[in-house]
Parts: sequence; structure tokens; C-alpha cells
Amino acid sequence: MEDGYVLNNDLKMQIEQLSINNLKQLIELVLALWEDCEFEEEFDNYKNIIGSENEICYLYKDQENYIAFIHVSTRNDYVAGAVDLPVAYVEGIYVKPTYQKQGIAKKLMNVVEGWAKQKGYKQLASDTEITNTESIDFHKKIGFTEVERIVCLIKDL
Repeated sequence: MEDGYVLNNDLKMQIEQLSINNLKQLIELVLALWEDCEFEEEFDNYKNIIGSENEICYLYKDQENYIAFIHVSTRNDYVAGAVDLPVAYVEGIYVKPTYQKQGIAKKLMNVVEGWAKQKGYKQLASDTEITNTESIDFHKKIGFTEVERIVCLIKDL
């Protein structure tokens, strides 16, 4: 990787590391994934990731349009199924609907796997909603193993 870019044989695509130059575009993708988030708060949160040793984001750009992202962090606490800590953890991955099923998410996963291996991590973990069968199927297809299912509950007092 040079200057935050991963070069690829496909000249129409680029994978860029998060920088101040593409932060706004990342936040637009984040808000498409998590609709209840707010721009300003996410802008501040993701701005702090730039240059971080423990977190990284990549954006996928098709010619002029940013169409996907992945955010990975380092987790040092409990991670279901992990045999060793720290673990690289996929905090979020998103591909715009019209670009899904074209291998973009897999390419992003490959990039963060490289990042995790460079850091000496032995595993990459992720999670998804229990009803998101499309995401579960994707993860399994690229080598993830399901290790736990949970339902979170709350009671007002």
C-alpha cells in the first residue's frame, strides 16, 4: 500500500484508507448502514480513527463514487470464539445495494485481513444481526465460522 491506496488490476476501482480527504464520504456510507446515527457525531468518531494504531477504515471507490467501506478495530477484551487476544474485529462493513454481490465486500475483507496479519493477529471476528441471513451467509462463504447466537433483552424499571 502506498499513500493510503491499494493498487489493483481493475483500473476502475480503488481501495483507499480513511483520510481527512474522504472522511465526509465515509460518513455518508456509515449513515446509510446505521440510519439512526448522526453526521456530526460520526464525523468526530471517525476523524479520531485517522492515524490510529488500533483501528482502520477503508473505502471502496468505483471511478468517482465511494460505494463501500469497512471499519476494523482491535479488541483486547472478550470476543466470542476467540482463542487469542487481541483480535481484529469488523465493526462495520457496507456496500451500496446496487453494487452488492460483485465481490466488493470480499475485497475489503481481504485488505483488512492483511492489516490484521501485519499486526500479528491470529483471528478476525465480526458480528451481525441474528436475522441478517444475507450477512451471515456472506461471512460463512468467505471463511468465518458461526460461534454464538444471542438475543439481547431489557426491562424498564
